[in-house]
Amino acid sequence: MPRQPRLDVPGLLQHVMARGIERREIFKDDKDRKSFLDRLSTILEETQTQCYAWALIPNHFHLLLRTGLTPLSKVMRRLMTGYAVTFNRRHKRSGHLFQNRYKSIVCEDDPYLLELIRYIYLNPLRASLVKDFKELDKYPWTGHSYILGKKRNPLIPEAFTGKSFSAARRIAFSQFHPGLKKEQTNHENPASPVKFEDHFTGVDPIKDSKFLAEKTIEDVLLHFGDTLTVARTRYRQFIKNGIDEGTRPELQGGGLIRSAGGNKADLLGRKKEERDPPDSPERAQARDGGLGKGDERILGSGDFVTETLIKSGEEWEKHQRDRMSLQELIEKVASYLDLKTERIISASRRKEITEARALVCHLAINDLSYSASEVARSLAISRVNAGRCAERGKIVLDNYKDL
Repeated sequence: MPRQPRLDVPGLLQHVMARGIERREIFKDDKDRKSFLDRLSTILEETQTQCYAWALIPNHFHLLLRTGLTPLSKVMRRLMTGYAVTFNRRHKRSGHLFQNRYKSIVCEDDPYLLELIRYIYLNPLRASLVKDFKELDKYPWTGHSYILGKKRNPLIPEAFTGKSFSAARRIAFSQFHPGLKKEQTNHENPASPVKFEDHFTGVDPIKDSKFLAEKTIEDVLLHFGDTLTVARTRYRQFIKNGIDEGTRPELQGGGLIRSAGGNKADLLGRKKEERDPPDSPERAQARDGGLGKGDERILGSGDFVTETLIKSGEEWEKHQRDRMSLQELIEKVASYLDLKTERIISASRRKEITEARALVCHLAINDLSYSASEVARSLAISRVNAGRCAERGKIVLDNYKDL
């Protein structure tokens, strides 16, 4: 079955996961993990992409992102390609590091933002990377310990500060660092602690110098309280409460199954009109295509699923209109390699021809979002071979970086 196009609408919350090829380790030591976070921090700041939660597990990672104007696909391509090159060079290996492309699930903010933060931050405990919750509080390879203010936030890029940690934290990290501003005092009323919003009113060099990673932590903590101490205490308890909740079925499955709290039996036991009530023509059209019933790309209520598909559908249709046609792509690759177009479509097994086909498949499927079936029809090959060619094309493209 051809994979579905990504739902890459600016401003949407997305849970992103990527796993090592054949479930192999993608982080062998702390130097690898730091390299990944250094790259991630720079990309997030440059693209103004918010990261609400992250966790590095030896053979995969989780990110909870909200994109700005830069599409998620570009953010992830920079992150994963750059890290893979660095990892391969350091460990003297070659070939793919990640298993296929990353997986992303569009998430409805309410109620899933906080639930996904908790789900991601408990991953090291579930994976037995830490022995208990107290150790998780200090574990450096998720964002949990940084929300608690245990140490410098690695998602604040050092290259942007131009300062040492000790100098930078006095300016940029003080509102989240214990011992510097555990709690501000209202000097007009010493008994009244200063609230979050009071910390950053008027002309304040601390506020003005804040990075997006700091603002994102503040956004998370503001869900739990008006003062830093209260917010952190409640936040920690919220994360801890998730230990006893076990697996979360409502965070699994797709579409309306998720909106039913993960209860498939309850959902499937209803009459069709109860599962899929009549609505506006737009919603009806989305449902008629089966999109609102179980879309694995979306985590949210039925209405959110449908609204997202309608909105992203508009973006997708525009992309379909604007993108290069497959015939034009084949002609451009042929011209670049000084080949005749018909040779690429032929059954020739000559190296230059098979490489050309591999390039067409890779660019069409991974960059232009055509399905393997569409590409296969254009090249007169099978869908399976189109997929294999796309994988090979990723390697071949290294020889034609200016293509």
